Amino acid sequence: MRQRTILFLVLGWWIGWAACEQSHARDAEVRRALPLDPVPSPDSTSAANSPRSPDDSASRAGVVVARTPPSLSTLPLYPSGAPFTIASSAIMIDAKAGTVLFFKNPDIQRPVASTQKLLTALLVAEHGGLDNSVRVSAEDCAVEPTKLGFRPGEIYSKRQLLAAMLVHSCNDAAVCLARNDAGSVDSFAGLMNAKAAQLGAANSHFVNPNGLPRAGQFSTARDMARIAFAAYHNPTLREFMRLPGLLFTYSSGRQRFLEPTNRLVTRSAIFTGMKTGYTEMSGRCLVSSASSGGSEIILVQLGGTHRMLFDDAQRLLLWGLGQRAGAPISNMYSGNRIQKPASITNL
Repeated sequence: MRQRTILFLVLGWWIGWAACEQSHARDAEVRRALPLDPVPSPDSTSAANSPRSPDDSASRAGVVVARTPPSLSTLPLYPSGAPFTIASSAIMIDAKAGTVLFFKNPDIQRPVASTQKLLTALLVAEHGGLDNSVRVSAEDCAVEPTKLGFRPGEIYSKRQLLAAMLVHSCNDAAVCLARNDAGSVDSFAGLMNAKAAQLGAANSHFVNPNGLPRAGQFSTARDMARIAFAAYHNPTLREFMRLPGLLFTYSSGRQRFLEPTNRLVTRSAIFTGMKTGYTEMSGRCLVSSASSGGSEIILVQLGGTHRMLFDDAQRLLLWGLGQRAGAPISNMYSGNRIQKPASITNL
């Protein structure tokens, strides 16, 4: 009897040790890069017979975006050694594979301000006809505070307004694009929610195309990463989002230089754009991207409280690039500033 008891104890110890070793091996692998899980085939029996989790949705065929392994899903912060950010919620993903490199409270629902213009831009770009003309209405002009300042009856191309919206975050341009695309702001919001669901952004709901505060409008850092991933892989949007300025030509012939709201694009060519946002309800928000040596990453920061959010983003992005390259990237930033030209693009 005593020998049997000892045998059971040894067997139990061995099973526990093996499980622990497997767990540690998995954790070490996770620290290198969170695993990429394949998207289930839509016609597979398992997919047809079980509800689809938001974390199983993809922005591109075969790529699962911003999924956290179950072993880490309960953590508020990962990894512990990442640079500090003042943002309340944040997430960093690999811009090619969609894997998670860093997160902080990524699934808390909150207003995301003008960062949701990434979804507006994605819909407009995908619907095409960017060289088609649109006519401004009085409704388009009745927004504040950041405006292009066009007037009812003026005519512009979709391409002009899309660039102005992404570079300078013009709220009136967003409304004009949405109304012309879907017939009304409400109808366009329906398209936004359908597209968000398609991208796996199931914890979001959008009411307008520009992110100005409205009841029932919210998203999460993880959902915005999924939207940003799709926008990042649209060549037209990539071209506009990284512009360090835009020379906009009005119908009258008057020209105005539009400063980029994303200050990172004027700091270094490493920083490749995306979108800012700010309201009193949302705090300071920033979706940013960076690329170096073949590594590409996307960072979402929501609920910041200070203009230092750009410096936070810079630290995190350089850290993220270093994680992918296996070495610090800080030296690559030094001396690589971009001087603002008198005109970048004339639209």
